[in-house]
Amino acid sequence: MRQDNVGWAAGFGLLAGALAVSLAMFLVGIKRYKKESPVGSPFTTVAQVLVAAVRKWRVSETRGGHGICYGDEMSSSSIDPGHKFAESYEIQKFDRTNQLRFLDKAMIIDDVDYSSKTKNPWRLCSLNQVEEVKLVVRLIPIWLGCLMFSAVLAQVTTFYTKQGSTMVRSIGPNFQIPPASLLSISGLMILVTIPVYDKIFVPLARKFTGHRSGITMLQRIGIGLFLSTISMGVAGLVEAKRVKTASEHGLIDSPKAIVPMSVWWLIPQYMIGAISDVFTVVGLQELFYDQMPEALRSLGAAAYISVVGVGSFLNSALISIVQVITAKNGYIWLGDNLNRAYLDRFYWLLAGLSAVNFCVYLWIANGFVYKKGVEDHEIIKEENEFEEF
Repeated sequence: MRQDNVGWAAGFGLLAGALAVSLAMFLVGIKRYKKESPVGSPFTTVAQVLVAAVRKWRVSETRGGHGICYGDEMSSSSIDPGHKFAESYEIQKFDRTNQLRFLDKAMIIDDVDYSSKTKNPWRLCSLNQVEEVKLVVRLIPIWLGCLMFSAVLAQVTTFYTKQGSTMVRSIGPNFQIPPASLLSISGLMILVTIPVYDKIFVPLARKFTGHRSGITMLQRIGIGLFLSTISMGVAGLVEAKRVKTASEHGLIDSPKAIVPMSVWWLIPQYMIGAISDVFTVVGLQELFYDQMPEALRSLGAAAYISVVGVGSFLNSALISIVQVITAKNGYIWLGDNLNRAYLDRFYWLLAGLSAVNFCVYLWIANGFVYKKGVEDHEIIKEENEFEEF
């Protein structure tokens, strides 16, 4: 049954029914789910570190400081043996990093902290807390650098489908491929690419890089961003050929006419886009889960998904801007008549923006510092032993 022929009501009805079945299955097992009691908002720690750093903006470790607060307690070699802080045990989870040094002020023990009977969490934070906030802040540029990828990804469900609706989609005398079903090309490509990546690409890359995962998470994301740029370039070339074919057959002013060009011409852009999806989206998922503090890992899962959502809004904003600017020149790039529109130019614009974004991402990734806790030294030792093996 085709939604094109039966109607939107039937299509949405089937989706609603499928969601209802999924909801019922979820509710059946709700009593068996493991629930953890809330222990407070993790955002409180972020706020405390920022407030404490601002309040001590004039303090430094060498001027007005009495050491720093390690782990979950206060400890410093400069504290008198008889002082209340001297009995605190040093519980350090993270190595201290040199980035975002301003936040380090939040863990400096100043005169007020030193003379206080109790620790004020809005004046003094531990090294662990400061490093956790640094982890979050360091991920923000990566998040921003992937929004352009999501804007490109949005074309798959919008203009790619519209392109396909104007092309020859016949298979045999009695069957036509529904335009929306072209998305299955991406799905199938993803299913093929993931095992190829795990079974072939990773072992091969490991031989050259010595990295246990073949390539780092940031490298994986970068490859995806590069491929998304290529996909837009390919899409621009295919669209230019489609418009040329329409012009040669006198179909420029016939928006509902089928251009004598096979829909299979769209396969390369779908395939490259799907491969870029495997690299970027999965890489983002791994990065935000691995590099987020434990208390914020659920936020990390939401963060990588939000890239897709915010990127869709960015795509809508770009379309609106392009429409306004091109309308002033007397012709609209993205009109209702795709044969008279300039969709290929829009694709080239996205390719250019993606290329610039890719260069910016390389600069951001080059300065990124991965999370390294005290316990990670054992992991690094194990990885070195693995590489030697």
